[in-house]
This record gives sequence, structure tokens and C-alpha cells, in this order.
Amino acid sequence: MPQLANPVVIATALVYLALVLAIGLWAVRRTRNARDFFIAGQGIGVVVTALATMSAAFSGFLFIGGPGLTYRLGIASLFICFPVSFTAGLICWTVAKRLRLLAEVREVFTVPDAILCRYRSRLASGLAAIAVVAGTVGYLGAQLLALGVMIESIFGTRELFGDRSLAVAMAAGVIVVLAYAVAGGMVAGVRTDVFQGALMAGAAIAVFCYALASGGGLESIARRIATSEAFGPGFLDPLGGIPVLTAMGFFFVFGVGSIGQPQTLHKFYMLDDPRKLKWLPLVLGLSQTLVVLIWLGIGLAVPALVAAGKLAPLNDPDYAAPLFLLRFTPGVLAGLAFAGVLAAIMSTADSFMNIAAAALVRDLPRALGRRVKRELSWGRLAVAGVAIGAATFAYLYGDLIALLGTFAFGTFAAALTPAIAVGLNWRRVTPSAATASIATGMVVNFSLEFLARQSFLPQLPKPFEHSGVLPAAVALAASFTVLFAVSGWTGKSAGDEIDDDVAAVMDC
Repeated sequence: MPQLANPVVIATALVYLALVLAIGLWAVRRTRNARDFFIAGQGIGVVVTALATMSAAFSGFLFIGGPGLTYRLGIASLFICFPVSFTAGLICWTVAKRLRLLAEVREVFTVPDAILCRYRSRLASGLAAIAVVAGTVGYLGAQLLALGVMIESIFGTRELFGDRSLAVAMAAGVIVVLAYAVAGGMVAGVRTDVFQGALMAGAAIAVFCYALASGGGLESIARRIATSEAFGPGFLDPLGGIPVLTAMGFFFVFGVGSIGQPQTLHKFYMLDDPRKLKWLPLVLGLSQTLVVLIWLGIGLAVPALVAAGKLAPLNDPDYAAPLFLLRFTPGVLAGLAFAGVLAAIMSTADSFMNIAAAALVRDLPRALGRRVKRELSWGRLAVAGVAIGAATFAYLYGDLIALLGTFAFGTFAAALTPAIAVGLNWRRVTPSAATASIATGMVVNFSLEFLARQSFLPQLPKPFEHSGVLPAAVALAASFTVLFAVSGWTGKSAGDEIDDDVAAVMDC
């Protein structure tokens, strides 16, 4: 890391941080109840919904984690991005309208709320809440880790704090995020989404152009990478860096599993008019496609620069994007790009803290037959606890941001996708099937991830160690299998167990 970034970058970052803190303070006066805190008063338009959904899905995971993962795996990492071509339409076609209409007929703020309405099972809802909290710790941790990398890169904290630099930077980031999120909840979050979403898309296009220019064009970049000893032609092979089962697992989890992401589904509750959903695939798909350019651009440019001797080989691939921005783009563009990433991370962190807080103070108590008084106050306290826990987990995880995000994405996908995607479209899915599916997805994913990473008990087996099978893909497939198997066994009269208003929503 350079000792100190360009003063323009520092100034841009400081101005942006001051703006988001001001938004948080402004939002305090407009956050009067739990509906405001958790779903922004259900009063946002389709453009804001689309940009908020995009930023919640990408942000630090894409801007920082994506280029780092490409540096390690090659362009095979793009199998995570390929589903962007259809996920916006898939989500809207399968669940978006039904989730929004549920919020018209019931008090529904969260995904576990929707599961409780559909299945009338407190156990299924409670397990879904546990999955939301567990996945949030991983995904929020990825955002806070990316935020720490950003702060460390912008302000040069490594020169001051040495090996403790990342921990200090993450702590500073957590303080800023908490000041922003605890005050205004989703009222604060969505108010920045239009600005930061547009900034992300614009910065991605500009950075992509500079990335191509830095290597002399796409052909020159490819030639340098293919002829280098450090990378070689396998880097550009679609399956050169990873086994085919890993690539297919990425595509399966990030394609089908996108339907079960609560940070995305949560946004549909906020839309002011369900009829506007018809425009969502267009706006969401376009914005997602544009921001993916930064993954591709920096992911190819940095290896080419290393191959050309213009950059030293990276010890930590997560610094690929910050290094490129600071050294190979103008100060103003780097400042805008960093501001865009900071904006995305702040908004996404706010979304994750919000849904985890809702799970802790609404969904889990209700699953136990209780109701928390003063949900707004307890929700703010829960936000702080979730943020601290997620930051600690991310710091101790000790791997790439993208891999941490993949684990969390897989947790949500395996636990929630079948119960939501199939359950809201097929009446024969029973409460028992949903409960078994959610439990199976969580247990299988956690077990395989633990066995793959633990080192203190070497006698334990490591399933799929050399095959490249993605634990999240196995867990998602197992979850679907259990849902259909149990539904086939118990679901002959399942339609009679659905409340009339929920059945009417499913028929829409």
C-alpha cells in the first residue's frame, strides 16, 4: 500500500462519509416506528428498489472481492457473474409480486414473516430467522472486511499501525456504519441508493475503460497474461483455474440461489405500488450488468500489469482493486470509484444489519410465541450487536472477501430458496417439507464448510476435497430434494392448510 493515497481520494472519501452520516441523522426524525425502520415505511419507487436490490447483491463483494477472486482463480471466477443475465427476471417472475402482495394483506416485514404466513409454522419461521442471522454474519462480515480494506488503502493506515492496520481500519468502518444504520434504519439506507447506485454504475464503466487502456486493449492484456510465467494460458481458460464442478456450483448457487437472498427479497416489501414490478427486471438487470464490468476490467488488468512488471505480485488478492485505482486511474476517478464502493458497502451493510435485527427482535421471539415490546429500540441495539459479531467473524475467517461472501450467499440459498421459490408457487409444499428443507440446507452447508476448513482435528474427513464440489451447491441441491420428497409424502391435502388471503396472493 502507498504511504498515503492521493489527497483528492482522501478528500472525496471524507466528504462522502460526512454526507452519509448527515443522512443518518436526517433519517432519525423520519424513523418513527418499526415499519419505518425495517421497510422504509413501504414508500419507495421502482428505480430506488432496483438500485437498492443491486447494491445489496454486489457492493464490496463485487468491487473488492471480485477482482481478488479473479486474480486467484482466473476468469473462471466469472461463473459467479454469468447468472446476472437472468436472475432479475427469475426473481421477479417467481417471488417478487407475491412477497409484495403479502405485505398488502398481512404485516410482513421479513422473509421469516412470509414463511410464517405461507406455512403457519412457527418452527419453519424460526429456522428461517436463524438462517438469516447466520448468513448475515458472513455476508455483513464480507462488507465490513471490504470496508476495512478500503479505509486502509485510502488513508494508508498500514504505515501507522503495521500488522494491526486492517483491524483498526475495520473498527473505524464499523463505527461509521453503526452511526449511519442505528439512527435511520432503512429510511437512511434507501435514501442513498439512487445516488450510490448511479455512482457505482458510472464508476464501473469508467474504471473498465481505464483497465483496458492500462493494458493496451483486451488483446494485449490477454497476450501478456497467457505468455507470463505467473499466470499462463490457463488463467484465460473458462475452467482453467477451477474444477468443472466448482464452476457449475458457482452458476447453480448464484443463479437459482438468488431467489432465496433475504437482502434482495426484503427490498420488495418497500415498493410503494406492486404494479411497478413489471419494470423491475429491466432496471435491475441493466444496473447489474453495468457494475459487473469492474469485476471483469480490474480482474484482467491487474494480472496483465503484474505480468508486464508494472505491479509486484500480490500477496493478498483483495488489494487488487484498491491498488489499481490508486496507481492507474486519475485521482478524481479513483475518488469517485472509492466513494461509490463506500456508498455501496454502507447501504449493503445497513440492509444486512436491518434484516438480522428484524430476525432477532421480531422473527425469533414470535417463533417462540412471544412478542418484543419496543421493537424499534431493541432493533437498534440488535444492529450494533450484529455488526460487532460480523466484523469479528470476518477478521478471524482469514480468507478472500469473495469466498466469505460465497459462503454467506450459499447459506441463504440452501436454507431459504426452496421454501420461498417453490412454496409460494406450489400449494402441495407442506409446513413439514419447508421445515425439513430449511434445516437440511443449513446443516449440510455448515457441516461441509466446517469440515473443509477445520485443521485442529485432522482425523475428520474432508468431503469433496479434491473434486471441486462447492459445499453450498450440495446443500442447495439437498434442500430442494428434501422439500420435494417430504411434500410428495405429506402434501396431498396441503392446499387446505393455506389461509384464504395467502392462497389468493399465490394465485395472482
